[in-house]
Amino acid sequence: MHDLTRATRHRRTPPWPLALLTLAMLQAQGAWAQSPADADAPLVLKRSPMLQEQIPRAERGSRPSIIEGDKVSGRPDLETVVEGNASLRRGDTVIHADRLEYHQPDDLAKASGNVRVNQAGNVYEGPKLELKVETFEGFFDNVRYQLLATGAHGEADRIDFVDADRAIARHATYTTCRREDYPGWMPAWFLSAANLRTDSEENIGTAENAQLTFMGISTPPIPSVSFPLSNERKSGFLPPTLGIDSINGLELALPYYWNIAPNRDATFTPTVMSKRGINLSNEFRYLEKSYSGELRLDYMPSDNLPESRRAEAVTEALENENYSRASQLMAGSVRRSRWGLWARHRHSFNARDLGLDSLTANINLNRVSDDDYWRDFNRTPTLITRLLPNDASLNWSKGDWSGRVRTLSYQTLRYDASPIVPPYDRLPQLTANYAKYDWNGFDFTLGTDLTRFRADVREQGQPNADRAYALAQLSRPFITPGAYVIPKVQLHAASYSFDAPLADGRTSATSAVPTFSVDSGMTFERDTSLFGRAFRQTLEPRAFYVHTPYRARQNALPVYDTAANDFSFATLFTENEFSGHDRVSSTHALTLGLTSRLLDPDTGAELARFGIAQRRRFDDQNVTLSRRVGRIGSTTVVTAGTSPVIERASDLLLGAQVNLSPKWSLDTTVQYNPDERRSNRSTVTARYTPGPYRTLSASYRYQADRISTNGVGNESIDVGWQWPLNDLWGDKGKDLGPGRGQGGGRWYSVGRLNYSLRDKVMTDAVIGLEYDGCCYIGRVVLEKISTGVATSTKRIMFQIEFLGFSSIGSSPMRTLQLNVPRYQPLRGPIPAPSRFTNYD
Repeated sequence: MHDLTRATRHRRTPPWPLALLTLAMLQAQGAWAQSPADADAPLVLKRSPMLQEQIPRAERGSRPSIIEGDKVSGRPDLETVVEGNASLRRGDTVIHADRLEYHQPDDLAKASGNVRVNQAGNVYEGPKLELKVETFEGFFDNVRYQLLATGAHGEADRIDFVDADRAIARHATYTTCRREDYPGWMPAWFLSAANLRTDSEENIGTAENAQLTFMGISTPPIPSVSFPLSNERKSGFLPPTLGIDSINGLELALPYYWNIAPNRDATFTPTVMSKRGINLSNEFRYLEKSYSGELRLDYMPSDNLPESRRAEAVTEALENENYSRASQLMAGSVRRSRWGLWARHRHSFNARDLGLDSLTANINLNRVSDDDYWRDFNRTPTLITRLLPNDASLNWSKGDWSGRVRTLSYQTLRYDASPIVPPYDRLPQLTANYAKYDWNGFDFTLGTDLTRFRADVREQGQPNADRAYALAQLSRPFITPGAYVIPKVQLHAASYSFDAPLADGRTSATSAVPTFSVDSGMTFERDTSLFGRAFRQTLEPRAFYVHTPYRARQNALPVYDTAANDFSFATLFTENEFSGHDRVSSTHALTLGLTSRLLDPDTGAELARFGIAQRRRFDDQNVTLSRRVGRIGSTTVVTAGTSPVIERASDLLLGAQVNLSPKWSLDTTVQYNPDERRSNRSTVTARYTPGPYRTLSASYRYQADRISTNGVGNESIDVGWQWPLNDLWGDKGKDLGPGRGQGGGRWYSVGRLNYSLRDKVMTDAVIGLEYDGCCYIGRVVLEKISTGVATSTKRIMFQIEFLGFSSIGSSPMRTLQLNVPRYQPLRGPIPAPSRFTNYD
C-alpha cells in the first residue's frame, strides 16, 4: 500500500460488499451516535454527507482518492501506475481501465484499454482517456456514452470535458432508443451532430449542424437545435406544431419558452393560419410566496375569416327577412383585428396586522374582441361558454364572521341562431356571514347580501335594482349513532330599490318569508351475502318536512339571480325550490327517501348504493318566476316563467351506483312520472376499466322536451375509450409503471363519440391512434367540435414525440385529456433518477 497525498489503497482481494462498505462509511461519519452511557438506547440514523446527490465544488478536492489494481507502482507524491483491473475512485467519479496512470501534482489521470468512467451515474466507455479528476477536465477518444437523467446514449469521435457539468462531443450521435444486442442494430431515431454540447447544470443539450434520422429518413441539416436533458424547464424554442383545421386551414405554430425564474415563466407563440393570417399568443405565469396567477393575451392583427362569417350572417338575415341587416352586412367589410385576454390572480395578505384571521383577493378576467370569437377560436381558455365572467373579490374572515366584497360583470357573446339573455352584473356585491355551531346545542347562521344589479334594461325587460337580503337559520340537531332529527326555522328577508317604476308604479318593495323544516333519518345494518360474497347492508330511510307559507307579493317582484332548481336527490331535501334570493317557494311538503348500501365488511368501502325519493305536497306551490320580454339586437327574446305546481306527488327519482369490482361500475338516475307513465329524464353510465391504459365507458342520456307534446326529447349516446389494439391478437403487454406505458411496439385506440339520436347527427367526436415505439410515440387524432346550431370545426392533429428529445407536429394531448374519460398518457413525469441508481 502506498502512502499518497490523497489516500490510496491497493488490494488484490475482491472488495467488501457494498452494504458493509456503506456501513463502515456511515460509522466513520458518525451516522450512528451512541455512547456507553446509552448503550441500551436504540440506534439513531443521522444524515451523512457521503450520500448527497451533488458534491459541492468546495468539497470535491477534500474527498479521498482510492486506487486499486492487480499491480501498483510509482513514486510517492508524484505518480502512481496501476496495471490490470485498475480503478480510481473519488467522490462521485470512478475510472476503470486496463492501465491507469495518476499524476498527483497535476491531478491528472491517464487511462487506456477498456476505459470506463462513471461520473454521477453518467457512463463513458472507450480506449483512451485523459482527465483531471477534481475539475473533471480532459478528453475521451472514440466514446460510447449513456446519460443517467434520460437514458440517452450514443457515440462520438471525441468528448471534451469542460468541467463536471459541461461537455462537448465531436461528430456525435444521440438517441433514447434502448440498445439491442444483435448485429446491424440501428435505433428507430437518432440525432447526429458535428458538435453536441451538454450542460447538466442548465439541463440543456445543443446540437450544431445536426440531422434527425427517423426510420431511415433524415431531415435537412439544421444549424442548431437545443433540447432538455431532463424533465426540468428550460428557455428556448419549443418544437413547432403543424395541424390542419377546417376553419384555420394549414396551421403552423412556433412557441418560444422563457424560463424567467423557478417561479416565473412565459411562452410566446406566433401561429400562421393559411386561411386567416397570423395570431400572436403570449402567456405569463408566476408563483410567489403570497400571490400567484397567470396572464394570457392573444392578438390577430387582421383576420380574413370574418368575410366568410359575413356571408353566413347575410344568409341568416335573409332567412329571417331582416333585409336592413342583410344590406348593412353586404355594404361593409368585417375584416378586423381580433384579440382575447385572460387573467387570473390570487393574493393572500397578512391578515393578522389588520386583526383578521384571513384576507385574500381574487381577480378573474375574460374578455374577447367580438361575439364570434368563441366559434373562431374555440381552443382558447374559458370559451366553453358564451358567458365570460369578469370577477374581482376581496374575502375576509374573523372568528365566526366571514365576508366578501365583489364586483362581477359578464361579456355575453351573442349568436343570432341561439340567443341568450345576459345575466345581471353585480356592481358591487357585499356579503357578511355569521356561523355559530353547538351553541348550547343549537346551530345558528346568518347570511346577508347587498347587491347592485345592472344590465341593459331593453334586454332584460325589467328595471335595474339594489337588493338587500338576509337569511337567518336556527336549528337544534338531535343525533344518535343510528338516527337523527334536525328541526330548523328560517327567516328570509329582502328589500328592493328599483331604478324605474314597476308595472304597478312601485319603486321599492320588501318581502319576509318564514320557513320551518324537520330533517330526520335512521340507519339500520345487517350482514348478508350475495352471489357467494359477504356484504354489510344498510337501510337508511329519510323524511324531510318543510312548510313555507305563500306570500303572493313575491310573484310581482323582478328576478335578478334566481332560477328553478334542478330535480335531483340533493334538491329534493332542501327547503327552497329556487336558487338565488328573489324567490322562496311556498312549499308545504314531505319528502320521503330510502337508501340502501352494500359495504365491504372488512374495509367499509361502499360497493353499491340504491336510492328512491319522492316529494308529496299538501298544498300547491304558487310562487313562480315571472315571464320577461326583452330585445337583443333585432331579436325579441322571451324568458319563459314558471307555472304553479299543483301536482300532489312529484316525479319519482330512482338512482343506483354499483362498484362491486374495481373494473366495473354502473351509475344510473331515472326521473319517472307515475301519472304519465314515462320517464322525463334518464341517465345511464357504464364503465369498464380492467387495467392501465384500458377503459371503456358508455352513457345514455334522455331529457324530455318541456314544450313537446309527442314525448320526443333530447336523446344522446356518448361512448369513450382507450384500449391497446395489441390485445386483439393476444399481446397483452406489461405494465411498466405510471407514465411508462406497457412496452414498445404497441398500438392504442382512443376516442369519444357523442351522437344525438333525435337529430341523427354526430355532435362531437374525437378519434385517434397512438403507437408506442418504446423511444418514440406517434399520435394521429381527428376532432370535430360543434360551434353552433349547424356549424362545426374539424381538425386533424398528428405528432411524433421523440422521448427524451423533442416532438414534431400538433400535440393532441389536451384534447384527449379533456374528452376521453380516464385517459392515461403513455408517458408522464417520473422522478429524476438518483446517481446511486447507477452506482459503480
